[in-house]
Amino acid sequence: MMKTRWVNIHNKFIKKFAYISLIAFTFFGCNEKKEVEEASALNIWFNQPTNKWNEGLPIGNGNLGAMIYGTPKKEIICLNEETIWTGGKDYNRDKKDAGKHIAAIQKLLFDEKYMEAEAMVQDKILADRLPTGSDTYQMLGNLFIETPNLDSISNYKRALDINKSVVTTNFKSDDVQYTRTYFSSFPDKAMVYKFTADQKGKINISSWVKRNKQTKITVSENSIAFSEHVGNGHGVKFHALVHFETKGGTSTVKDGKLVITDADEVQIKVVASTNYRGLDFEQENYNAINKILKISYNELLDRHIADYQSLFNRLSFKLSDSKGDDFPTDVRLQKVKKGATDNYLTQLQYQFGRYLLISSSRPGTLPANLQGIWANGFTPPWNSDYHININIQMNYWMAEMANLAECHEPFLEYIDGLREMGRITAKKTYNSRGFVAHHTSNIWHATAANGKARYGMWPMGAGWSAQHLFTHYEYTEDKEYLKNKAYPIMREAALFFVDFMVPDPKTGLLVTGPSVSPENNFLTKDGEKATLNMGPAMDREIIFELFRNCIVAAEILNIDKDFSAILKQKIKQMPPLEIGKDGRLLEWVGELKEAQPGHRHISHLYALHPSNQISKSKTPELFEAAKKTIEGRLSKGGGHTGWSRAWIINFYARLLEGNKAYENIIALQRKSTLPNLLDVHPPFQIDGNFGVVSGITEMLMQSHNGEVHVLPALPDAWASGSIKGIVAKKGFEIDMTWELGKLKTLVVTSKLGNTLKLRYNDDVKEIATKKGEVLTFNY
Repeated sequence: MMKTRWVNIHNKFIKKFAYISLIAFTFFGCNEKKEVEEASALNIWFNQPTNKWNEGLPIGNGNLGAMIYGTPKKEIICLNEETIWTGGKDYNRDKKDAGKHIAAIQKLLFDEKYMEAEAMVQDKILADRLPTGSDTYQMLGNLFIETPNLDSISNYKRALDINKSVVTTNFKSDDVQYTRTYFSSFPDKAMVYKFTADQKGKINISSWVKRNKQTKITVSENSIAFSEHVGNGHGVKFHALVHFETKGGTSTVKDGKLVITDADEVQIKVVASTNYRGLDFEQENYNAINKILKISYNELLDRHIADYQSLFNRLSFKLSDSKGDDFPTDVRLQKVKKGATDNYLTQLQYQFGRYLLISSSRPGTLPANLQGIWANGFTPPWNSDYHININIQMNYWMAEMANLAECHEPFLEYIDGLREMGRITAKKTYNSRGFVAHHTSNIWHATAANGKARYGMWPMGAGWSAQHLFTHYEYTEDKEYLKNKAYPIMREAALFFVDFMVPDPKTGLLVTGPSVSPENNFLTKDGEKATLNMGPAMDREIIFELFRNCIVAAEILNIDKDFSAILKQKIKQMPPLEIGKDGRLLEWVGELKEAQPGHRHISHLYALHPSNQISKSKTPELFEAAKKTIEGRLSKGGGHTGWSRAWIINFYARLLEGNKAYENIIALQRKSTLPNLLDVHPPFQIDGNFGVVSGITEMLMQSHNGEVHVLPALPDAWASGSIKGIVAKKGFEIDMTWELGKLKTLVVTSKLGNTLKLRYNDDVKEIATKKGEVLTFNY
């Protein structure tokens, strides 16, 4: 049954059009999926192979990944399995008797004896940072596939088809056309590779696996099995199986290699697992291989594509009419680095970010780490840790708004997993209830303060992460999730700060410390670099949001009124954000001089993004101060890392500065993007790939202020375009097109039946909706 509602609404901001016609279609009892326009080509492609890992093409299913080099004669496939980690859960990681010294350190900081406080923190609070490689993510291994007698190569192309999540390598040698296809299947929990030629009997390969001396490798006529207890026995145990299935030809074992001769076709299936989740992991692999061997290659491929597209095809984005086949991606990027601009590249970069999240974070898997699931060797940068002072959070800013809510789940589950260790750290280090987490974590859910003070003495990781729990509710309004999952975790994180905050002797206001503004320094009166402070602005901002979210959640659930009363009282006792003499937002208590005015972290703007405490309409003075803060950082060389530049894009979107946001997208492409579009810190770090997606989305739609604001920060360079399938809070899905910088069509699907508060420019309208209703606006 379909009901139609017609409404005419006069709008002052489109006088030349006089009226907007609003046509609302309501579908009852209909779950029919909205049709999505046919996707344009989205290929990252090259005319040459690579011998560099960070120029390969990534595939993944959240658990199993690989980097494909695409070398015809000696293919290298760097294999990854998400739980290949050294180390283990350490219940004695927190410094012994640390809690006895907190009060003394706080007094030193209140007395502005910063260097004495830092020495005491280093000695009495911070655990030693583990040496490189002791708790670290590692590659599963390198799979080599060598093809002899390929001396003459022509018509070469390697490509990642983002629409299908498939990598292909095509080339010609001696008039034979060769095709190699690679994908990683979530439904079948395996990677599948296929080598073919257009003439029979032309596939000749030898294959082997290399890891290290401790790896046990067994080669048979149709498989390579390898296993190891990583970290020299201090880490997970894994088992992996590479199975070869041939059509025609012969297969033998020679010199530790599997040699296939004169085959028409070779299919390779890869499975791997560890004891991280306590499974009978070796038998699981054989069961998985036996299962998929009964399924045809075409069916495996179809199942993979269908599963992937069920997520990816929810959203389409168009800024350019280019088909993407006029220039290889590296050539296209190089043109931009030399001064050109390329809207198709931005369109591709956006969808590549969504591709990477789907490929590295699926329900039931771990969250994406600093490199997603892709790592080369045994000591990746920063161990591929979970850094929870921005990096893992940035990985997931875009999940809900880019219509990938399921991909958010691994991080939400991970936050829950931090509680066990976090309770121990809260009690031992701070004499507090609740749970706490610091800068560095990993798959063992480490929460201890460790390393150096400028990054390690930061007890805000759980508080920041808890924002994601409530964000997920804001998009879904799932009360069962809020009651049984989100609120208990948020409450426990808030409880820590109830105990941890202390009054500032000078003002009587509640502050936190010892703490830092992540990784940044200020100068003392004696000109020394200090990092510790009582009540950095970011601490106040995170706690304010956490307390506010707990209060709202408790009201929604009609529970826990006594605890909410405590939080409301604590909020009244917290200091306000302050503006310095130069008009910028203060980062620390007092007007302290920055040691690095162009520092990559701009932590005190958390209140602008990802929080919504600062806005043009509600806090105009702070809004202007935030703008000056970013301008100051950039004028001193800020934004020099990929993830920092991505955060700046999000900041400028919130500041409604579309052209400046766009300038930083271009800067990201020119300074912090590899030829295969992976982000560089340097080196490769995936958060910049994810952060640019949230930034672009917020340039086109924002919903953090109780309203759906369309085209809030549209740059001049994107005069015409469309985006379909982005999601706003309160369950609204948005499709829109624009021309000559003006909104042309807007379609809003109400998934939950909430009242729609819609803003375009300065005009705001409230429209009551019903669940499943589709509102179409023509401008």
